[in-house]
Amino acid sequence: MTFLEILHTFAVLLPCLQPRTRYRSLSFFAVESVIYSETGSPIVMMSGFSETKKTLLAQWSSRHSYWFLMGITLLCLLPFSGRAFHVDDPLFVWSGQQIAKHPLDPYGFQVVWDNYSEPMSEVTKNPPLACYYAAAIGSVAGWSERALHLGFLLPALGLVLGTYRLSMRFTRLPLIATVAALLTPGVLVSASSVMCDVMMLAFWIWAAVFWIEGLDDGKRSYLITSSLLLTFAALTKYFGVCLLPLLLAYSIARKRRLGWWALYFLVPIVLLAAYQLWTSVLYGHAMFSDAFNFAHVEQAVNGKPSFPASAFVGASFVGGCTLSALFFSAFVLSWKKLSVALFVSAVCAIMLARGWVDLGHYDVVVRECFRSGWITPGIQLTVAIFTGVVVFFLGIAELRQWKNSDSLFLGLWLIGTFIFAGFLNWSVNGRSVLPLIPAAGILLARRLDKLHFDPTWGHQRKVALALALSGVISLWVTKADSDWANSARQASQIIQQQIDKGTHAVWFTGHWGFQYYVQLWGARPMDFLRSDTSAGDVLIVPESNAVSYVLPSPQFVATSGLLRINLQQPLSTMRWREGAGFYSSFYGFLPFAFGRPATEQYYVLRLASHWDAHITRTAQD
Repeated sequence: MTFLEILHTFAVLLPCLQPRTRYRSLSFFAVESVIYSETGSPIVMMSGFSETKKTLLAQWSSRHSYWFLMGITLLCLLPFSGRAFHVDDPLFVWSGQQIAKHPLDPYGFQVVWDNYSEPMSEVTKNPPLACYYAAAIGSVAGWSERALHLGFLLPALGLVLGTYRLSMRFTRLPLIATVAALLTPGVLVSASSVMCDVMMLAFWIWAAVFWIEGLDDGKRSYLITSSLLLTFAALTKYFGVCLLPLLLAYSIARKRRLGWWALYFLVPIVLLAAYQLWTSVLYGHAMFSDAFNFAHVEQAVNGKPSFPASAFVGASFVGGCTLSALFFSAFVLSWKKLSVALFVSAVCAIMLARGWVDLGHYDVVVRECFRSGWITPGIQLTVAIFTGVVVFFLGIAELRQWKNSDSLFLGLWLIGTFIFAGFLNWSVNGRSVLPLIPAAGILLARRLDKLHFDPTWGHQRKVALALALSGVISLWVTKADSDWANSARQASQIIQQQIDKGTHAVWFTGHWGFQYYVQLWGARPMDFLRSDTSAGDVLIVPESNAVSYVLPSPQFVATSGLLRINLQQPLSTMRWREGAGFYSSFYGFLPFAFGRPATEQYYVLRLASHWDAHITRTAQD
């Protein structure tokens, strides 16, 4: 099935699918759900239907929605199951391979990832649970891209189904909430990787589900399950530990006091302390606390932007990654609020583009992106910030009702993640925005609840159109990101076929997926402190890649070649000249950007004599 066929199938299926019953007027989206009071008793049931119709809707919800969501998730992600390893994927694959050989030493190897060889325990800033999962897949099914991507579909399915289960707690429209969260660039791009982010969020969602349902009936088995899942989330990605204070605040607001249930929070605290001690003994430093120090060091080294600049870029990433909020904005906010949000967004975009705020490390990217014109990037930035402001409004509206535990939980979840992603993390990126997307989907559905969403065919078509538009663009972004990933694998294959290695070494700069593939056939990463080149060696330098800007002076080059790979999509997820920086805002102030199709360039040089990379790099710096 081609990409266009998938989009066509999705666009046709979404607005037309309805339960196959004789009640043809029943809404597909208005699924029966129960909303609970502070004490856990049901207080809201759908009105306007007979008991027979309610039963049919409830049967649809429980029997068919999960299957529908599984189907749409697989429909969106299976086409990308063969994509090349990308960005930080190799770190997780290499750690998984290490675990397969040495299960109790996940980071006990050296890697060149930042200019010179370092212990993996110094390079990675993530805990190893996702790597253990990769090791289990690789040991059984092999280490191919398809095997690992198919294995990582399970966390993606867990995330989607968990979001639906959690949404039933907060809204009468859980299917809208879940599909609105799924069909976003933040979820689909992240779920196409073999990194830890989606797995962490899946544990997060199910930990919240078991905790809230455990409090309903005082089920201790649910609460202990939740505490274990919370621990798994934190050991998959350190941000997962933020769920602990969130659930604590929710529980206190709901119960109005501390109770015996608070003791279950000791489980993740004790296990994380044990992890701290274990890594300290094993690697000489506590990796949990080291990850938090990393953000402060990076911001200090690269130049911390001002509060307004961080807020504008943070809103841009939230808006771009939570794209469904853009198409729902006309449903959930009044025209007055939308006009105010659009005006504020335009002012913010102008301030960022003109440098009227202290840009910090965004300065070079902003100047380069707006050099050839400001209309196209300015419009995209305005729309992205506008969508981020809409999401922010939804979160603030919930926090204004902070005495209600449900509103407090959702508002803190969304706003807290926004603060972390925009101001506390080492850079803004789609992976750090990802945790707030399910909350945003739920808040969009809750807003429809408050506006008394009318489950008629006309309203269904409008909602279906909004979801379809978000889904089409999100799949387009995912396709563009996958094409970029695949281009590095293609470049590696072409270079391997065309160069004559002979007895000489092949060196390369740059990292990410390109490093993974060229190392498979024997190329060596340049260590700027230790690598010793000689005449006749080959040096490969990718133009648009991490730490790849060092080129030897002409006197060191005997022959040179240039490999160009033209990408087809007028859309980029990482292109600093377009302002796109999905994986790091150091590359752009948008998570993705429309523009001219990019060209990936790789310089292939034959060295004429020994070249000291360290001296050249120091001189260029």
